[in-house]
This record gives sequence, C-alpha cells and structure tokens, in this order.
Amino acid sequence: MTAQADRPWAIRGEAVRQAARACATGVAILTTKSGDELFAKTVSSFVTLSMDPPLISVAVTKHSPLVQAVSDSGRLAVSVLRVGQEHLSQRFATPGAGHASGAFTGVRTRIEATGAPVLDECLSWFDCTLYNVLPGGDHSILIGLPVAVASSEGEPLLYHEGDYHALTPLTVPSAPCPDRAPTAPGVRT
Repeated sequence: MTAQADRPWAIRGEAVRQAARACATGVAILTTKSGDELFAKTVSSFVTLSMDPPLISVAVTKHSPLVQAVSDSGRLAVSVLRVGQEHLSQRFATPGAGHASGAFTGVRTRIEATGAPVLDECLSWFDCTLYNVLPGGDHSILIGLPVAVASSEGEPLLYHEGDYHALTPLTVPSAPCPDRAPTAPGVRT
C-alpha cells in the first residue's frame, strides 16, 4: 500500500499550507494563567464564532502545553495585535513559547475578568471562560465565551506570505462581485 493510500490527506497538507499563505490573517496572542504559571502563544487562527451566544475560537497545536493549561484553568484571553507590535508576535511565536512565564518579562499586561493576562496597548482583546475544546486534526480548537472585551482605534497587524503587513487603503472603490447583479437600494436578493 502506498503512503498516499494509507494517508490520503498527506499530499494535500503541504498544498493547503501553501495555499493558506495567500490568505491574510490578523495576529493575536492567546494567553492563560494556570496556577502560578503563565502561558502564551502567537496565533493567526483566531475568529469570532457566534454572536448568540457570543463565542470565539482559536486553534492551537494539540501538543502545546497551552491547551492543557487552558483546559485546567478554564480561562483564556486573546489580545489582537496592532501595527508596531511585531516584536510581541515574534516573542510568543518562538517554539516552546506555549509555556511562557519567562517570555512575559518586560511585556505589560493586565488582568480583566478571568485572570488570564491581557496585553496592554493591543488593538482589541477578548477575556473568556472556556466553553469547549474540540479536536481538529493535529490541533485543538479552543472555544471561549467572552466575559469582557474592548477595542481601540488603530491599524491591525496582518500576516501574509510569511511576513508582517499593514492595511493599505484602496485608491479606487471596490468593484461589484461579477457573479451578482447590482441591486437597487432597499431591494433584497
């Protein structure tokens, strides 16, 4: 039996990784505190999941010590980074940074509702209780129920094609989607 027959997804994994590099994502830091220990990891998989109830999700390598720490503590915070915070992204993206007590040296944080650290001066943050942990292949999907949130003005830090970017406003208005006819105001399609 060939490797592809044993694992039909094996070839697609790298192809998916390469294609995903074309998708610009925001950059965030996932944090928790379990006992006296701090944990943090840079993530690009953060999304709002639901508005009723309000839920967020973030995917983390299932072997990261952060997954167990969030499961044990029942809390997590996501701090969305702004342009100029690339150094924080790099600091917490370092392999092994999931168990990050020493990595917080010199990083200004505060405690909001749950006890998970929130990074100061970030673009927005979500302080959550753990709602669920779901399997996701080689990752665990952490779902949080926000109990406190805030946002501020600023430009989001983006990650695209393996590098950091900032938004660049379009100089021309966006064109309508070619497969949809324009509609008159007040007309629903």
